[in-house]
Amino acid sequence: MTKSPDSKTRSQTGGTDLLSLRAQLARAEKAARRAPTPPPARPENLRLKPVKPQREVELAGVDTSEHSLSRAHARLRDAVYDGKYHLCSHAIGHARAEGFLEHDIIQVLVAGRVRAVYPEDRRWLVCGYFEACGVALPLHVVVEHAHDGYLDVVTAFVPKQPHHIISRARLAVMLRYDDERIRTRTATPGNKPGNRSKGKWKKGA
Repeated sequence: MTKSPDSKTRSQTGGTDLLSLRAQLARAEKAARRAPTPPPARPENLRLKPVKPQREVELAGVDTSEHSLSRAHARLRDAVYDGKYHLCSHAIGHARAEGFLEHDIIQVLVAGRVRAVYPEDRRWLVCGYFEACGVALPLHVVVEHAHDGYLDVVTAFVPKQPHHIISRARLAVMLRYDDERIRTRTATPGNKPGNRSKGKWKKGA
């Protein structure tokens, strides 16, 4: 008994449909394997909040134009590579208090970027990062430049808001507070004769 042409055509069509279905399934499996696994949803208290825009009053007297930043960045690199910089006591004090080293400050000067120029104070704000226990933390460094090309690293600190630029008023308050604390407080070298307690901080003259 011979098969009719219609039955042969139906069998060929069915085989073609089965092959195309297998090919579609294989492509779908490959696409599913290539698709990245979505990260787990964070709790509400751990979700990243959008950064609030900085107020314009805080940027009074601060130059953030691209031209000024590029010029300051070039002068910063030249001074650092030539060794024309000096770490002031403010920067060293903040480094010891906040857990970073003088080496981290120099690393920010080398690898960081100038984000703000304070023309009236002849200062630059250099922003970068330092590593602590395998975690990269933001570090802001303020340098004061002189006409002869030398730089004074006046202070360095870990910012609470890394994306914001510190205002001139807040920077002045920070430096004045540090300066008064360093000048008016001195440590006694040791216990006084006949005194068992440890030496305490005393106000200087």
